[in-house]
Amino acid sequence: MDKLIHSFSYGLFFWMVIVLVVIIFLLGKFAWKPIVDALDEREKGIAGALEAAEKAKLEMARLTNENEQLLKEARAERDVILKEAKELKDKIVTEAKTQAQAEGAKLIAQAKIEINEQKNKALAEVKSQVSSLSLDIARKVLNKEFEDQGKQEALVADLLNDVKLN
Repeated sequence: MDKLIHSFSYGLFFWMVIVLVVIIFLLGKFAWKPIVDALDEREKGIAGALEAAEKAKLEMARLTNENEQLLKEARAERDVILKEAKELKDKIVTEAKTQAQAEGAKLIAQAKIEINEQKNKALAEVKSQVSSLSLDIARKVLNKEFEDQGKQEALVADLLNDVKLN
């Protein structure tokens, strides 16, 4: 360091200062402004990016809230639809049961009517056969009873006595 101090030259120092001032002037004139502009532009870009990130964050929060609200609404709508579907199912089942019972009652009533008709036909046929058989039996009995002419006259006289004239 002592050597550096003893070998100091004012001329060299002067030219170095002039070159330094010229370089500073040239840098200030041509380089400093574009560098500062570039730094300002970069700073603005970073600020814009931070602002955009903040907006995106707010938008994301808004969308998240909106999605949650939509999910709540969708769940509520799903619950309403399920409730309506269950009520409709219950109504259809009830109507089907009622209709089946009505059809069953109608079929039972028709069956009872048909059974009564068949019963009445059967009774009429039985009565017809019984009366036919009774008449045949009575004819045979009367034929046998009335083979004798005297018995016939006694029966007619007896029947005439039973008949009263008004």
